[in-house]
Amino acid sequence: MKAFFKVIRVKNLLMIALLQVLINVCLVRPILMLYELEPTFTVLDFIFLTTATVMIAAGGYIINDYFDTKSDMINRPDNVVVGTDVSRGNALAWHLGLNIIACVLGAMVSLRIGVWVFAFFFPFVSGLLWFYSSTYKKMFLLGNVIVALLTGLIPLLPVAYEIPGQMATDNEMIVKGEYDLNLLFYWAGAFGIFAFVTTIYREIIKDIEDIDGDREIGRSTVPVVIGVMASKIVIVVLIACTIAALIVVWHKFLSDTISAIYFGVMLILPLIFLAYKVLTMKEKKQYHFASNFAKLIMLAGILFLLVVRYNFMSVLED
Repeated sequence: MKAFFKVIRVKNLLMIALLQVLINVCLVRPILMLYELEPTFTVLDFIFLTTATVMIAAGGYIINDYFDTKSDMINRPDNVVVGTDVSRGNALAWHLGLNIIACVLGAMVSLRIGVWVFAFFFPFVSGLLWFYSSTYKKMFLLGNVIVALLTGLIPLLPVAYEIPGQMATDNEMIVKGEYDLNLLFYWAGAFGIFAFVTTIYREIIKDIEDIDGDREIGRSTVPVVIGVMASKIVIVVLIACTIAALIVVWHKFLSDTISAIYFGVMLILPLIFLAYKVLTMKEKKQYHFASNFAKLIMLAGILFLLVVRYNFMSVLED
């Protein structure tokens, strides 16, 4: 079991689950309360949706390790699980089982809300992750963009599954446009964009860390194609754009003291530190530290949802 939990990246799965829970609890529910609307997406449905999302991700991690065995033997030989602690056959069986359960749960939830087309999302993502691991990951930037896009979609799922139920209620205020449910998408989309950009530069950091193995097996990752220094510049530019976007978002849409302190201490200062580390890192362990630090910044971005909930609840109390 230890090998299973290692190969599915439990910590990453917990972050995915936490993101969807906080989107639902800190964003969707307060905005519905603001409009005096009752949630139509039940707690059970939400549990099924989150479980399906987590299982799809777990299956993706397994198949990624399955196809990465050769490069991992060069980059991190002590951490290779598939092909050593876990047979390749068992890895495929785990991948298949997790994806079947995820697709079934996703189909059940989609049918329960009356939007059957959503049921195709989960097998589509499962197939995309397979081709990402086997093919797209070898291509310049394409693999990074696919992972970032899928990560950016995670905050949008609870919103996408709540909206159809609200529209089906034929609430007069929704029909007339007095209640703008697009507000849910705007907020969730902002977190999705943050997750997308953070994932892009974290993936490039990981590619720099893995450049030896990727070059050996002929992958055209960003650092292999444009070089390590140019890749670092790309990362720093993306970090600078993230900082600029955070400042604009605070100035245009938030402007409260708590958000300013949170952005400054938990996001902007860590991002500046990460940019410095990226420019100065030279050894594999330094790249690994930068990758993990980028993950912590993503976690801090997720936890900002607690501040969002506090702000919404303060408005409701007034």
